[in-house]
Amino acid sequence: MTIEVIKPGLFTTVQDGGRFGYRGIGVVTSGAMDRFALQAANLLVGNEPGAAVLEMTLTGASLEFHDDALVSLCGADMDARDEEGPLLPGWRPVLVRGGTALRLGHTRRGARACLAVAGGIAVPAVLASRSTHVRSRLGGLAGRALQPGDRLQVGPPAAAAAALAARLAAAAPGAQIAPAAWAITPKARPPYAEHPVVRVTRGREAESFAGGSLQSFLSTPYRVTPQSDRMGYRLNGERLLLSEPLEMISESVTMGTVQVPPDGQPIILMADAQTTGGYPRMAQVAAVDLPVLAQMRPGSMLRFREISLAAAQALYIQQQLELRELAAAISLKIAGS
Repeated sequence: MTIEVIKPGLFTTVQDGGRFGYRGIGVVTSGAMDRFALQAANLLVGNEPGAAVLEMTLTGASLEFHDDALVSLCGADMDARDEEGPLLPGWRPVLVRGGTALRLGHTRRGARACLAVAGGIAVPAVLASRSTHVRSRLGGLAGRALQPGDRLQVGPPAAAAAALAARLAAAAPGAQIAPAAWAITPKARPPYAEHPVVRVTRGREAESFAGGSLQSFLSTPYRVTPQSDRMGYRLNGERLLLSEPLEMISESVTMGTVQVPPDGQPIILMADAQTTGGYPRMAQVAAVDLPVLAQMRPGSMLRFREISLAAAQALYIQQQLELRELAAAISLKIAGS
């Protein structure tokens, strides 16, 4: 099956669950910014949770489907229609008939949407991942964002997904877009918000900051600046000052690490974060809140709230248990139960 890119949108790349096992040699993880949206979108079309999808940022792509495809759109609330106007609803399986030109427009809320296709986007795997890292031109489609005229191949769908597509086609003969009647409810999704409170654990160098700076970090709002990208969110707010000059050798960092450069304005490292960094680490975002963070737009405000490491671990375990329950429920729905 082939999907042709008519317009690529602002920044559309192929992403999957990430490139793991190579950070020791300096290869970044990459992968979808919103891992919950990635997994949910894949589950809805019968894929493995970490299969390759299209990640679209702020403005989506226009795509022509040359064959019938079962798709799902999760993450940001993105305007998505076919050329005749019927809406493609999010957070549910949708049959798109061959010959349909699907237009994914601006995000109404949130920043990034994942479009999954049954069978997965079949670009070659590089270092065990199909994720795109644009700075190193690694993975994805030629290591870059999509361009007009690109043709994406899709793998064969799972048998259950093919059966669901057949049922949707039979229920809506002649329709270009045929959505399922069921969806992932808002209660089962992350608590996305334009101005969220993001939970953090204290970083290794947090005690090196002046007492007033630590208090400011945990009590005053910070704005996501336009200079933010998949590598990191640059924030603007109360300046954070060290108690005394601190010279560091490079230390390990990961997605969610909050570093503070000499200008005192925090940076939250994101999916394309480097493997090591030399700035003091004020905090680490709790893994459970990374999807919420991934949906923040430039100009959005956030606040930080400190929690314990044990609390962060418990929240993550609870999230994973809920994802397993969601996967089981979706599997039953796809099977027609």
